[in-house]
Amino acid sequence: MSEEPFVRFRTMILGEIGAALAETDPRSVEELTDRILGAKKVFCVGVGRVLLSLQAFTKRLAHLGVDAHFVGEITEPAITKEDLLIAGSGSGESLFPLSIVRKAKSLGAAVAHIGSNPRSAMAEYTDVMVRVPVRTKLALEDEIRSGQPMTSLFEQSLLILGDIIACVIIEKKGLDLHTLWQFHANLE
Repeated sequence: MSEEPFVRFRTMILGEIGAALAETDPRSVEELTDRILGAKKVFCVGVGRVLLSLQAFTKRLAHLGVDAHFVGEITEPAITKEDLLIAGSGSGESLFPLSIVRKAKSLGAAVAHIGSNPRSAMAEYTDVMVRVPVRTKLALEDEIRSGQPMTSLFEQSLLILGDIIACVIIEKKGLDLHTLWQFHANLE
């Protein structure tokens, strides 16, 4: 009898996420974390399921006392040269994040790109890139293949990467986990 589909796919997906994050350069994550901590405000931008992963990351940054915003939200403030924009795009070619990156750079903000393609159109505007080398719509030779549909592995890895960065920030700032609840939404 073959393995239950749940067990088979759980094993596959968790293995793929582990492999993707094992291939992510810790120094680039450290540099991104330092830039987050050094920025006055942090903005995130992405589309599709990447947007959802980055919205979760933006919320977690707010829980850690970081002045964090998602591009396009109704209360989004102006970006300045003291701020950081984090763009999530596996290919680095998605039109909306790319145009926002260009605009942020023209306003003097620092730009970070979390993606898979280090030679993308975004590269010329990026101050730091965290490469999660997984399969994108470009299907580049050096990308980690996935048994999942489309770019699921990138979106999952991005969500977990955000939680890893949050833990690094907690450690660097010496935050007490219990006191973080003061930043959690309370109109629920």
